[in-house]
Amino acid sequence: MSDWGICTTVKAPLEQVQAFAAYHLDLGAAHIWLHFDDPEDPAAAAFDDPRITCLRCTDAYWLGLIGKRPERHQNRQGRNMHRVYKTGALPWIAHIDVDEYLLPNYPIGEILDTAQPEQLMLRMAPWEALHDAALADDIFTANHFRAALRGDGNHDARARAFSKYAALLPHGVLSHAAGKCFFRTGLSRFEPRLHGAFRAGVRVPGGEFTENIALLHFHAQDPARWKDRLHFRLTRGAYQYNPALQEWLLAADDAAIDRFYQETQTATPDTLRRLGDEGVLLEAKLGLRDRITAQGWS
Repeated sequence: MSDWGICTTVKAPLEQVQAFAAYHLDLGAAHIWLHFDDPEDPAAAAFDDPRITCLRCTDAYWLGLIGKRPERHQNRQGRNMHRVYKTGALPWIAHIDVDEYLLPNYPIGEILDTAQPEQLMLRMAPWEALHDAALADDIFTANHFRAALRGDGNHDARARAFSKYAALLPHGVLSHAAGKCFFRTGLSRFEPRLHGAFRAGVRVPGGEFTENIALLHFHAQDPARWKDRLHFRLTRGAYQYNPALQEWLLAADDAAIDRFYQETQTATPDTLRRLGDEGVLLEAKLGLRDRITAQGWS
């Protein structure tokens, strides 16, 4: 069974980093590389496990790696992943964020074993977490997740699922619909990116999403945190790539934004029914606090 690992760049509260690490170690990750975007983050000293490597992204780190610190956080993420990839430490390495969780149908190593030799990466489709105020806090808290509804063929499905907000969600999710990837290591002139890869300067065909691993994305399941980060996402993050959503949110008042969130991002009975009718609803319970306790980190 293939060994695999995870690379990520983090800037998050300690308990979120612990939850991410504990969950994926439980899944069978052979190694996790945590790159701390804030080199002074105390969480970088909180892990004493041979399966976890913590790296502080200091100015000296960036100077030694590429000569200077990249300005955009997406570029810092990509550079960190490329650094880990070049080590060839494991046969397969995934690049995901601290708010993303892998949910496999069976052991990930066995899933990776099914990849054909010519398959350079394994794509995983995103499922966006929905807010449910009735749930007890579990650090990243959600039980229901919705898949993307991409393309012209899903135009009517988006209209049924999101009603008057459908035009603001052309892919059926707030964040990325491109998913994330496991990358096969040991390939020459191969450069992993956030949602795909290039080889010798040419984009690598990603192929279809695997049906055996879902990528659970806790992008906006916390309404307070979502609103707190909204300006960044509109100006420097994911929403700048969705002009219709960006324009609408920039012009909307707080009440309108709250209604948008309630109707598109909250696990109300009506929303769950509509998503279920479209076949894009998944239910999962991650038990993150219990996993941290099991690791002895609490």
